[in-house]
Amino acid sequence: MPIQQLPSHLINQIAAGEVVERPASVVKELLENTLDAGATRIELEIEQGGSKRIRIRDNGCGIPKQELFLALSRHATSKIASLDDLEHIRSLGFRGEALPSIASVSRLTISSQSEHSEHSWKLSGNGGDEFDDPEPCSHPQGTTIDVRDLFFNVPARRKFLKTEKTEFRHLEDVVKKIALSRFQTAISLKHGVKTILHLQAANDRASSERRVAEIFGPTFMEQALYIEYDAAGLKLWGWVGLPTFSRSQADLQYFYVNGRIIRDRIVTHAVRQAYQDVLYHGRHPAYLLFLELDADKVDVNAHPTKHEVRFRESRLVHDFLYRTLHKALADIRPNDDTQQASDNHFLSGAETRTNAPINYPFQAPQGSLNIPVKEQGEIYSQPHQADNKGANPFMPSSHAFNQYTPASLPVQTENTYNDTGEIPPLGFALAQLHGIFILAENAQGLIVVDMHAAHERITYEHLKKSMAKDNIRSQPLLVPNPVAVSKKEANCAVEYADIFNQLGFSIDRLAPEKLVIRAIPSLLKSADTASLLRDVLADLIQNGSSERIQQSINEILSTMACHRSVRANHRLSTPEMNALLRDMERTERSGQCNHGRPTWTQLNLNQLDKLFMRGQ
Repeated sequence: MPIQQLPSHLINQIAAGEVVERPASVVKELLENTLDAGATRIELEIEQGGSKRIRIRDNGCGIPKQELFLALSRHATSKIASLDDLEHIRSLGFRGEALPSIASVSRLTISSQSEHSEHSWKLSGNGGDEFDDPEPCSHPQGTTIDVRDLFFNVPARRKFLKTEKTEFRHLEDVVKKIALSRFQTAISLKHGVKTILHLQAANDRASSERRVAEIFGPTFMEQALYIEYDAAGLKLWGWVGLPTFSRSQADLQYFYVNGRIIRDRIVTHAVRQAYQDVLYHGRHPAYLLFLELDADKVDVNAHPTKHEVRFRESRLVHDFLYRTLHKALADIRPNDDTQQASDNHFLSGAETRTNAPINYPFQAPQGSLNIPVKEQGEIYSQPHQADNKGANPFMPSSHAFNQYTPASLPVQTENTYNDTGEIPPLGFALAQLHGIFILAENAQGLIVVDMHAAHERITYEHLKKSMAKDNIRSQPLLVPNPVAVSKKEANCAVEYADIFNQLGFSIDRLAPEKLVIRAIPSLLKSADTASLLRDVLADLIQNGSSERIQQSINEILSTMACHRSVRANHRLSTPEMNALLRDMERTERSGQCNHGRPTWTQLNLNQLDKLFMRGQ
């Protein structure tokens, strides 16, 4: 067959195959156009999951009569005019392919009145590349696009559509994602005669959180942390779910770059790393995050559907996301402003947090219940006391670990009041329940603490800090361990040699495709270091960073912390229980144990009243 120019209609249908996969794809492209047009109100009407009809109406700037034909022509756009514009894209759409692609596989009508015109006009097409002449119509400022009978002229594509319910679920998901990218825009969605979404414009944080709660569910907002942080030309803000609000699926993970929702492995890896020390195994975090950066630092022209982007400095973005989220999650602890997980927290780049000792010289009255608590003053500190026989010879600075005692015990005076009325966040201990739980009273009501889980986290965090202070100790191998790798992996090992040295590894290159391990971190003497090395190299090649070695070390420290923490049925005295509560208030990530389980919960007075039907 000779080389020939494809007809324009066939070109449009090929382009439609890249842009229009299903009704949800049409809605995505049309919604992005309405937002680029400055719309503050958008109405969507859907029939039969979108395959029969998609009608979208906005109050944006509109399209003049003379530009209606251009709007339905390929590569025609008002959003870029030069290469410089392409490198500084802020709009959601810019390719100029969406409308002609949609028009080529549907019966499309576009009605519009521009902001500078007194008249409105309508243009219709029937699945080809030719359209009727514009006709006058009645329409307020803005644009209405009516898409009927999607894929009517491409039956091979139409038969790949799923059921009406499935297609509408995909479409609704797109609407929700875009609705969360523009809080100031009111959006409504109808399917048939039923209104599915009716989102009012949100102009402040409180109303924005109501929109998030409507889409993510109120439970997410009850257990979400609000963050806002900027550094190095990057700004991250939004809501991240507390570790207690984890998911079995990665279905509530929305990430936006300059207002555009994206899927990116760099982002996913950074978030997963930030949660790795607080999330239960096999669970996924939930988050709604917005990253803002200069337009020239991100390439949004990486994929026809614009779901993917390329960062100019991916390592910088990865480290910024990881460190910001890691700090935010570490700072979640009981404090005076937030007594329950349901309260929202705030982390600001301008805010400085200190870990200064918390001193409560007086104890709230506890004698009224007259609960007998046997005083055993040394039990809480026993797991930390020196035990030379049980000392781990491979622990760096084991003496420092063994000498650890809980943060200074507050001076306890029974039945004395604090003159200022100040009560610490986790309150004061009342009793120990079945040797497992600590019951405490704070200003809001009753606190229940899992004694072992809480102490395990406290011990674990102390071990990690001591390890970081003393650095990772390296242990030479009596017999060096050769490892066969690819040439790319060997090059990577040479490039990141300094990182391996910092982590206690000594690695040399013997041949283009062979490495040799000469020294390893002393804590990993029993690990499969060859497999670990390959996994680390894979991370470095893909993401430019790796936490696998540190994770392996942390797993050992976590096991040690578990064995060194107070066990069930250990009877604690009131001062010991209070010392544990104060340590929890000081310790990072104290809301979860090393395995991601919660360490404490709060029952406020309203909840207690409901249990006993008080006031009903």
